[in-house]
Amino acid sequence: MAASLTEEKRNVDANAPVNILLVDDQPAKLLSYEAILSGLGENLIKATSAREALERLLTSEIAVILVDVCMPELDGFEFARMVREHPRFQETAIIFVSAVLLTEVDALRGYEMGAVDYVPVPVVPEVLRAKIKVFAELYRKTRQLETLNRRLEQRVAERTSELEAANARLIQSEQLRSLALAAGQMGSWDWDLAADNSTWDDGQCRIFGVDPESFRATRDVVLPLILEEDLPVFEAAIRNAPDDARILQAKFRVRRSSGEIRSCIGIAAAERDANGTITRLSGVTVDMTDLEKAQEHQLLLAREVDHRAKNALAVVQAIVRLTRADNLSAYVTAIEGRIGALSRAHALLASSRWEGAKLESIVEQELAPYRSKANEKIATGGPDIVLPPAIAQTIGLALHELATNAAKYGALSALSGKIDLTWGLEAGQLVLDWVEHGGPTPATPKVFGYGIRTVTAAFERQMQGDVTFKWLPQGLHCRLSLPFGPRNVSVPAAGIAPKRAVDSTDAAPLVPKGNRLLLVEDEVLVATMMTEALGEIGFEILGPFGKMDYRLGAAVAGEIDAAILDVNIGGELVYPIAEILAARAIPFAFVTGYSEENVDKR
Repeated sequence: MAASLTEEKRNVDANAPVNILLVDDQPAKLLSYEAILSGLGENLIKATSAREALERLLTSEIAVILVDVCMPELDGFEFARMVREHPRFQETAIIFVSAVLLTEVDALRGYEMGAVDYVPVPVVPEVLRAKIKVFAELYRKTRQLETLNRRLEQRVAERTSELEAANARLIQSEQLRSLALAAGQMGSWDWDLAADNSTWDDGQCRIFGVDPESFRATRDVVLPLILEEDLPVFEAAIRNAPDDARILQAKFRVRRSSGEIRSCIGIAAAERDANGTITRLSGVTVDMTDLEKAQEHQLLLAREVDHRAKNALAVVQAIVRLTRADNLSAYVTAIEGRIGALSRAHALLASSRWEGAKLESIVEQELAPYRSKANEKIATGGPDIVLPPAIAQTIGLALHELATNAAKYGALSALSGKIDLTWGLEAGQLVLDWVEHGGPTPATPKVFGYGIRTVTAAFERQMQGDVTFKWLPQGLHCRLSLPFGPRNVSVPAAGIAPKRAVDSTDAAPLVPKGNRLLLVEDEVLVATMMTEALGEIGFEILGPFGKMDYRLGAAVAGEIDAAILDVNIGGELVYPIAEILAARAIPFAFVTGYSEENVDKR
């Protein structure tokens, strides 16, 4: 509380009167001092003893103490010593008044006790007033200086706090900027062209694949990191910039020390001298590599979606063309069933992003319409097998055809009929056994219908598998088998011609010399439709082939007059076959769901 009082008193107006403490045990002397000093305009506080003076000191802010040396109980020397022992009064001016002549020893003792001056008796009023005035003014100036110092310290503290806050905001802003640049695959830089001095941030160093601690960006060091074929574009963007251009932009590629190439765009603000010459560039580099890869991937996905959509439509077209029926109603039912089987297989494959479908799921979906809760007419069983897309669709369609025929003519057309469907792996072959019993006694058909022809073509021609139909007294037994495992692609290497550019100006259009036509198509129904259509106009079909294997290689090396090639065969491009045909001057045509711009123009 005393400290707060002192602080309050110290902060009074610097021009306000100060307190002068007058200490003497004789009231008459105090009265005379008061008369002498009243003209100064200061506050005069009187005390008749040292004890009373000490009490006054504790309650008031005293500028000057005028004290008599000779007082009872406690003389002026002891009083001065006690005042000086208090930290608050160590700088307070003390003037001794002495009625006796002080020796030099007494004077020295007084100064040691804290006195700042002596006034002898009789007191000369002018001298006393002058001394008190000087020390009062000194006190006042000291208080003013203390006030100014406190205010200055406060302002310095406030300014320091503001600078610290601004610096913290700047650091945070820089951190956010760095995070934003890093998130955007960007780096910032500054290039003083005249001094050939560059400053790179960590993001810029990351894009170029250099160590920010040791890398020094100079023209001779940076330019070799840019691909040589991109340097002219990079330098021309600076050299040929219009005089009024403030923003420059250039696209270039960077080769890191690891050999990795990154595609970049540089955007910079230019500073010019009085002649318009660019002297400084400050900007950012944007790493476009991941974005370009994402765009390429997106384009690839779009092409693949387009390809699959066109292939699906081609399969539907083939179903419509190949389906036969005695009347319109039967025709519609047959088409709906076959397209439904195709759709169900597509749905299973789509759920796995076309990575494959479980054989058990395909079986359940295709046979679900024929199952009865009250009477289990169909028994199925086999190991857990995941089929690739092409095989999944083929087996789905085959099971649909077998179930449809069983419902019309076989075991499912009788209440007592049953079907056992089992599957397994035998010596690298996937084998499915369809066994009917309890239905009408089957007769071997004289003419194979759409279902048998489609199943046979799919397994034997497209999948290099095998199909057997046995019409036994107890019912139909159909065995389907096909190679199942890692694909063995074997196209004769000796027959592959070197790549060459081919266009319409190289030679006259090739014309088939005969009617032996090689057909390469991995969609079973499309291949069947094309086989029938081409056969109707007189071509002898070799194939169709649905895999890039040794059989296709042997066929290409054999006697053929022309070829129709699907560009994508089970995920493999057919271009090696096309090169062999081109080298042998055998005309061929591509059939594909891809757009023309996506087909190799060689």
